[in-house]
Amino acid sequence: MENSKVQLFEEQPIRTAWVEEEEEWYFSVVDVVRVLTEQPNVDGARNYWKVLKNRLKEEGNELVTNCNQLKMKAQDGKKRLTDVATAEQLLRIIQSIPSPKAEPFKLWLAQVGRERMEEVIDPELTIERALETYAKKGYSREWINQRLQAIQVRKELTDEWDKRGVKKGVEYAILTDEITKAWSGMTTRQYKNLKGLKKENLRDNMSTLELVLNMLAEATTTEISKEKKPGTFEENRIVANEGGAAAGEARIAVEKRTGKPVITSKNAVQMNHLVTNLIEDINDEVIS
Repeated sequence: MENSKVQLFEEQPIRTAWVEEEEEWYFSVVDVVRVLTEQPNVDGARNYWKVLKNRLKEEGNELVTNCNQLKMKAQDGKKRLTDVATAEQLLRIIQSIPSPKAEPFKLWLAQVGRERMEEVIDPELTIERALETYAKKGYSREWINQRLQAIQVRKELTDEWDKRGVKKGVEYAILTDEITKAWSGMTTRQYKNLKGLKKENLRDNMSTLELVLNMLAEATTTEISKEKKPGTFEENRIVANEGGAAAGEARIAVEKRTGKPVITSKNAVQMNHLVTNLIEDINDEVIS
């Protein structure tokens, strides 16, 4: 399963996964049911889908039999097997759910599918849409450019880990923690706690300088790995520590010259609020 993400329909989250081998979007059926039936919580949506699924089975509907399950992130942050359906299967499920949102949802499904296929044909569209999303959230142009570069650096690192036999999931997380702790002095969880984050992406809440040093740590880890070619997980862990330590030395040098810490407790909301206030102050001065 690739490209697991949350899509929004009328500001309501729908968990999705793009399966590269099939070139197909899969959608969480429970999430769709919750939106269409306007259930107040996930339990209500699960019960509705359970009753509907049993009814469809009794009617001999092959749709339920053909529905797959994929691991998707649940509310508690853990990945659990979830009933999923393709766009075509969802359209048939929607027909069994009386809802005024049915037609808008059908149009939304078509749009999601079209955008993903466009991105497969022209990857630059992915970058353009990421730019637009970050800009809408209030990030500066300079920060956005650094964030997109960070995504590329991270991709190069995970490609290298794949070559070295590192497994996605737990092993990725352990090595990422190793890198983060070596350059920042904190694990990823401790870093998130400092910024008051829960499930939010840590990199999306870093300052430009934090982002640059994190990129340096990951890029250095990639280069060391290419040279040393670690063959075991423990060897990969040592390389991750070395890459992070190099960026840690850079952080100390920067702090020594600037006289202030690189790592900040401010998260994206706080940093963007500061930028907004600064722009408003400048505008006031110009007007006056």
